[in-house]
Amino acid sequence: MPSNSPTLGALLRSLRAREGWTLKEMSAKSGIPVSTLSKVEHDRLTLTYDRLQQLSRRLGMRMSELFAEAEDETPPAVTARRSVGNVDRAVRVETPNYDYYYLCTELRRKRMIPVLTKIRAKTSKQFGELVHHTGEEFIFVLKGRIVVNTEFYDPVTLGEGEFIYIDSTMGHAYLVAEGCDEAEVLGIMSSNDEELMQSLMSLHDDRPHASKL
Repeated sequence: MPSNSPTLGALLRSLRAREGWTLKEMSAKSGIPVSTLSKVEHDRLTLTYDRLQQLSRRLGMRMSELFAEAEDETPPAVTARRSVGNVDRAVRVETPNYDYYYLCTELRRKRMIPVLTKIRAKTSKQFGELVHHTGEEFIFVLKGRIVVNTEFYDPVTLGEGEFIYIDSTMGHAYLVAEGCDEAEVLGIMSSNDEELMQSLMSLHDDRPHASKL
């Protein structure tokens, strides 16, 4: 039965691509001729244990690290997670600028955080310092009109049915546009940080008068 495991040649190609080395550069670093490395990468030759030891030693790696790329070939497990609910089951966090309704909070270690937000702040002075956090976010206006202030762009006004996608590490603030008392948006925050929820919640701890209900 054929194996699904990657060959030594595939592992070396992956290592070289990851480090951005040419064959000549890898040869200089490892002390193994270019022609030999080329044959190994094309699965026309393998390396002896002594040569593998030489390769790992000269590259400053443990031999086991040469084969670490095989882990990337494993498909992610299907968790079949899901969450069904309503706003009444959301975790509400009230601040001077917003009412946040964190959705699907029973799911831990999420890579995206859905949040229903009611915006009250109307001026930059009232809002205070721009907010920064890891990841990216998508904001869709459900009710009213908002002004989006960001660190590197001019303010933009969005109405119902309009949206914006931003880098969350860039300072940002959402304000109620002139003529509105309150606006409501649906936001999706996403990050590779598995503790994104905790990171977002900690933002509220830094702001005065925040209460978690």
